[in-house]
Amino acid sequence: MAFGQSSFRRILLSRLLLLSVPVLLMGVYVTYRKARSAFLETARKNLTESAILKGESISQSIEALKTNLANASDAEALQSDSLEERLTFVAQLKEVLPTNILCTQLTDLVTNNIVINTCGETADLTDSSWHSQRQDLIRNLQQIDIDFILPSQNVSAQGRSNQRRLSKNQLVLWLSAPVYDHQGNLRYALSVKSSILSQERVKPGSFEGYSVVIDQEGVILAHPSLQRVGLNIRQMPDAQRLSSLLRNAIAGESDFLHLFYLEKDGVELVAGYSSIDSPIGNNEAEKWVILAVAPLDTALFPLKDIRQVLVVMTVGLIVASSCANLYISRELARPLELIRDYALKEEHLQSSDRLPDNFQIREFNQLAVAINEMVARLRSWGDEILTAWKEAKNANQLKSEFLATTSHELRTPLNGIINCIRVVKDGYCDDREEELDFLNQADEAAIHLLGIINDVLDISKIEAGRLSVVLEKVELGKLISEVVDLQIVPIQHKGLSCKTPNLSNKIYVQADRAKLKQVLINVIGNAVKFTESGYIEIKVAIDSGYKQAKAPVDILSNYENYSVSYNENNYNNSHQNITGEYIYTEDNRKVFLKKDNFSKNGYSLKKFETAPKKMGAKKVIITIQDTGIGIEPSQQDKLFRPFVMVDGSKTRKFGGTGLGLAISRNLIELMNGEISLNSKGLGKGTTITIVIPVAENI
Repeated sequence: MAFGQSSFRRILLSRLLLLSVPVLLMGVYVTYRKARSAFLETARKNLTESAILKGESISQSIEALKTNLANASDAEALQSDSLEERLTFVAQLKEVLPTNILCTQLTDLVTNNIVINTCGETADLTDSSWHSQRQDLIRNLQQIDIDFILPSQNVSAQGRSNQRRLSKNQLVLWLSAPVYDHQGNLRYALSVKSSILSQERVKPGSFEGYSVVIDQEGVILAHPSLQRVGLNIRQMPDAQRLSSLLRNAIAGESDFLHLFYLEKDGVELVAGYSSIDSPIGNNEAEKWVILAVAPLDTALFPLKDIRQVLVVMTVGLIVASSCANLYISRELARPLELIRDYALKEEHLQSSDRLPDNFQIREFNQLAVAINEMVARLRSWGDEILTAWKEAKNANQLKSEFLATTSHELRTPLNGIINCIRVVKDGYCDDREEELDFLNQADEAAIHLLGIINDVLDISKIEAGRLSVVLEKVELGKLISEVVDLQIVPIQHKGLSCKTPNLSNKIYVQADRAKLKQVLINVIGNAVKFTESGYIEIKVAIDSGYKQAKAPVDILSNYENYSVSYNENNYNNSHQNITGEYIYTEDNRKVFLKKDNFSKNGYSLKKFETAPKKMGAKKVIITIQDTGIGIEPSQQDKLFRPFVMVDGSKTRKFGGTGLGLAISRNLIELMNGEISLNSKGLGKGTTITIVIPVAENI
């Protein structure tokens, strides 16, 4: 295999994998991204809703605490002169209030002394604006003062030791309510320290998030990390996004935003946000921004299971796709491999095995059929080449034989001419008669030599296409007589019987007289030359020119609408007694026809749709039959080729160049005739048939 080449199966498999695996991975990636987008969108919506709910919960918790604290400030126990009752009430107050109470304090506003304090921290009452005399019978919730104190400012020495515990409480507020005695005079201030939010642990997959509270000025009021509480968002790296969030929330919008620096630097967070009215102060325009924040990894935690499933599914699909591609590439490549194996085996060219054409793929079947046809053509061409090679080899042998024969044929008359002339020239002749005899022999040898040279020139003209004939009206009987007279000496010398036709009526043919005479000399001369004993018979017959249509014989004259089936086995001489219409059979026998005698004489009458038509002009059939050496049937078609002799070893003694029949065929064809040869085998004689047109129209 050449460098850089690969098998079709391997290339097909690699292309299938190269196409299917990336498509599969792309499909898995798109599925994963779609799932991630869906989970992220769900997280965004849920966090936004969670922020709204957290804001409502903070507002409701503060309102409930304010209401309960207002009701508690009207309790009789606080107005009592008994310290024990006040202590008991304050101790129980922690349990009845709705929020996580971290500390309670009762302050005597007359003496500015703290009567009761459950922790080490104190509430700042300097900014209280209560009336010294009770104004309303029903307590107004706006009289409840709310203070927010940062954790760093709200942790005592004892509290710092418990800072870890205190950090769990977020958004710690001091709420203070005035306590009036029975006369309506301002006597005490009841204060509670309450944790509105507790530190929330965000569970993986939870869409609630932890709470972050930011006031209108951008100060972080509540955050799981105490280090972030009290910071202004404008001091943070993500200030622009946080400021945008703050503006949108204050404007009353509820939405989500991705943040990166609210928890840990660089950690991506998803935050839903909303706003509530600030519970500190009486300005309703002030807002608190409530955020429900969750790390992105936590919000997308359910995607982890999906990712694992996708990984397992991807591996399985790749394995399944590889197996499927292996199967597909095998099924597609196998027919091509069978075709390849068939084409590469040389023995298939010598055998009759055919490539199967029952593949499931139509193109492969067409290719198999084409290859089978090509192999069949190659076999045929191979046989033709082999035959041509044998013929070329035989032609080479024939050329050698022709050269040897021609040189012998040329040398023999030349030697005779030279010897005869030298005898006369040197005066070895005794008298004039002997000189004339030698000169006559030289003349005959020269004529024979001229004939050989003319034959060579004629065949060269024929091959060059320069040989032509002049057609004229020629009397056939006279021409045959002239040719027979030329051969009479060798016929008598061999003691042969020569049968010639007795033509009472003159027959004229359309031919070139000299060329037709040359043909007859060649044919009759060969018959005489190759016949040692027996006879030579020359026959002449006229073909009517009617062609057989649907039966071996067509009826003429009154029976033109019928055809006759001729049974050769029933033909005998007794038919000569039949009178009536007659026709010539294909073998030129005259058959008398009588309608009444069709069946008993071997003829059957059949209806013929149309009358037989005349297919051409009349022709003369000349048959030359001899009892000579004969020819093998397999060799007969070669005799009309130039320079061909059937067996040079046997025919050498008869002389000749092998050009006579080849020249004769070309001359007869130029005269619109035909020539054929028939022999039943060696020693069984030869029959040559010449067909030449009758000269009726000249």
